[in-house]
Amino acid sequence: MEHMAMAFEGLPMDFGLWMFLSIGAVALFVVFIPLVSWIDSRRKEREAFYKADMMRRLAEASGDGAKAALELLREEERIKAIKQREGLKIGGLVNVAIGIGLSIMLYSIGGRDHGPYLVGLIPGLLGVALLVYVFAMAAPIEPR
Repeated sequence: MEHMAMAFEGLPMDFGLWMFLSIGAVALFVVFIPLVSWIDSRRKEREAFYKADMMRRLAEASGDGAKAALELLREEERIKAIKQREGLKIGGLVNVAIGIGLSIMLYSIGGRDHGPYLVGLIPGLLGVALLVYVFAMAAPIEPR
């Protein structure tokens, strides 16, 4: 009876690592990511169902209930718009910082001769565009 290690005798030394990483990648992309996205979609569906049920019950309760339901919807939309706007601000600042850091790093590595530091303008200008949109072009969020 042959030992299992004898079956791998002619293979390269790093074959075991390659096999481990390939099986891990398959497990990640075939099992874990679809499972997490399915769980997340179920959670969102459940939240939407409970929200719709709550709105229906508030609207059926009385005239004041309908007004309260509409006010709740408006407030949720306002909070969602504020969160989106804040996310765009943070994204713009992060991109500007990445562009500056990348330009400095590439300038120190490649020098001024060939201009590789100009690659840092790509994320930097994307960040500037996000900030210009947030502060100048986006529709204002109505106060309470």
